[in-house]
Amino acid sequence: MNNFEFYCPTKIIFGKGTIAKLPELIDKSNKVLITYGGGSIKRNGVYDQVKKALEGYNVIEFGGIEPNPKYETLMKAVEIVKNEGVDFLLAVGGGSTLDGTKFIAAASKYYGDKDAYDYFMVEQNPIFEAVPLADVITLPATGSEMNSGGVISRISTDEKLAFGGVPLYPKFSIIDPQVTFTLPLRQTVNGIVDTFVHVMEQYCTYDVNSPLQDDWALGILRTLIKEAPKVIANPEDYDARANIFWCATCGLNYWISLGVPQDWATHMIGHELTAFYGIDHGQSLAIVEPRLLRNQKVSKAKKLAKLAREVFCVNEPVDLKAADIAIDKIEAFFNSIGMKTKLSDYEIDSNEAAEKIRERFAQRHTVLGEKGAINADTAYDIVKAS
Repeated sequence: MNNFEFYCPTKIIFGKGTIAKLPELIDKSNKVLITYGGGSIKRNGVYDQVKKALEGYNVIEFGGIEPNPKYETLMKAVEIVKNEGVDFLLAVGGGSTLDGTKFIAAASKYYGDKDAYDYFMVEQNPIFEAVPLADVITLPATGSEMNSGGVISRISTDEKLAFGGVPLYPKFSIIDPQVTFTLPLRQTVNGIVDTFVHVMEQYCTYDVNSPLQDDWALGILRTLIKEAPKVIANPEDYDARANIFWCATCGLNYWISLGVPQDWATHMIGHELTAFYGIDHGQSLAIVEPRLLRNQKVSKAKKLAKLAREVFCVNEPVDLKAADIAIDKIEAFFNSIGMKTKLSDYEIDSNEAAEKIRERFAQRHTVLGEKGAINADTAYDIVKAS
């Protein structure tokens, strides 16, 4: 196992009716900016619950954060925070709303001359200060409710880049699985795939003798595979919704990544597909993951074989053969929950997409993967095969 450091100051409030606990968590002296997305929280009752809980508070609102949060939109909120003296941010929505709110928190404390996107995302300058933030998370997917990172898009340059820093950990996260009962099937499936691939990015690398982290990771995958059909068949199955939500949170709260190598190439390539073609994040991952695993099968064979045997109950003693079966079963699982796994399913030309991504990665001198084995040409091969 490799050396590691771990820190997570986020308080988790999990369960039925937990939105009502907001007054116990936010001081009435705070000036609160509530952030949200396209308005689904007003249709599903979450908005009313939050407003009722914060009755008597000094609250202003900022809505319209996109599913892939846009820098151009978020900077409007930054202006509000600076002009209105906001000192607490409450994200109410899914991971995109929370990621966007994390950017608002950091950019509101930035007074430099450079473009904030360039400063935080392109140059990856450290974040030392941010407006305090918390969330009522409504979609199990990104794990942003218990980590310090986010991903933001910039329309003007067709970019989608990550950022993060300790000041961006939510002070608390409220998780009420009941609010997911009304999620559209597309969002439910996207979230399941996102969680699955988060786990794969941290687990499916090479062995460093970390059995506890491996078992945590494989336990999340087993749970997703078991619970996913239940929520698709019955969207109001509370226990299944709760289990999937906790999988999403634990899939990217850094527990399973402690002391182990990580990949993240599927996400980086997927981000480019979203930036260029506007497909959902979960859709991009389902397209890239099987092809990337096949491309890197030899170096990942031991972990893939372990997954095949312990998650899919495959009885195959040869690691490379077991790895092939694991990849087939992962893609079959995605298909079984209604997720398409080919670029052609979205009328995207794989040759064009591959060339665009090769060009961008070559410009950035991008090298990906746990061993740095995926360069611009490798990414081209992966996308072309997608």
